[in-house]
Amino acid sequence: MKVAVFSAKPYDQTYLGEINQGQHELEFFEPHLDSQTVPLTKGFDVVCCFVNDTLDRDTLVALKDNGIKLVAMRCAGFNNVDLPTAEQLELPIVRVPEYSPYAVAEHAAALALSLNRNLHRAHNRVRENDYSLDGLLGFDFNGKTVGVIGTGKIGVCFGKIMQGFGCKVVAYDPYPSNEAQKLGFEFLDLDTLLNRCDVISLHCPLMSQTYHIINAYTISKMKRGVMLLNTSRGGLIDTPAVIEGLKSGQIGHVGLDVYEEEEDLFFEDYSNNVLQDDTFARLQTFPNVIITGHQAFFTKEALTAIAKVTFSNLNAFAEGRFEDMHQVTTGK
Repeated sequence: MKVAVFSAKPYDQTYLGEINQGQHELEFFEPHLDSQTVPLTKGFDVVCCFVNDTLDRDTLVALKDNGIKLVAMRCAGFNNVDLPTAEQLELPIVRVPEYSPYAVAEHAAALALSLNRNLHRAHNRVRENDYSLDGLLGFDFNGKTVGVIGTGKIGVCFGKIMQGFGCKVVAYDPYPSNEAQKLGFEFLDLDTLLNRCDVISLHCPLMSQTYHIINAYTISKMKRGVMLLNTSRGGLIDTPAVIEGLKSGQIGHVGLDVYEEEEDLFFEDYSNNVLQDDTFARLQTFPNVIITGHQAFFTKEALTAIAKVTFSNLNAFAEGRFEDMHQVTTGK
């Protein structure tokens, strides 16, 4: 099959190419897929997309008109896909439901450690020949209570890491995982978790029920000085409300790998441009905030797994083994 790969970076070409080994005809496009770039898909059978591609109604209709038979997401999330339109068009959407939960969980832990011990600030001081310690005071994770919102594989991995530091792990999830219960996570209602925790980490999908789950109300329920981490989806957080929480001291630390408006920022080099997003610029002014550019997934193991599952989906589709595809919508 002819596959158009959008939002393609050099590492995509490397890992997808290694797994493909000539099975399919791949063409890589650096731009995001959206209604403006969709004409590039003419003559292809499949489009392979990532988190910042825009698969809205206009784009999906144009894909169908161009003869696209399958949309293969090389990521777990699919909140950027208009699923009702895909269903109506009988255009199947497949994804990579998991790749390396360890990659994301370990990144969340790295954010927590860096924030707590002010490693980002200490690094800059030493480079400037400043070895003073004032302002770098941290705390022991041992004995602290860590809240995990969402107990899928990533949330469970993160909780296990924090248990290794001697933390008590509590969790909120409408569908508690058996593994989390076996590990001793205590499941609480959301308000109780927010009130009890020293650290809160988000590991839930973005859907209508979780959109802005962190907002002015839920922040008001948190323990003062809480550390908040988000390596899941930007839309889980009402960013202006978090900024107010930082200003008031209600939130003591924030670690983000995702941002609600990241599609206009992340994965690109804008070092020679003036930042146009005032909210994001405001976030960057806080010394107790660390932001990374959606890199939690970015490990060798994860990229290999993403490529393998993506081609497993493509091969299953090509061979008519639809039951073996990781479908988001059945395309009925």
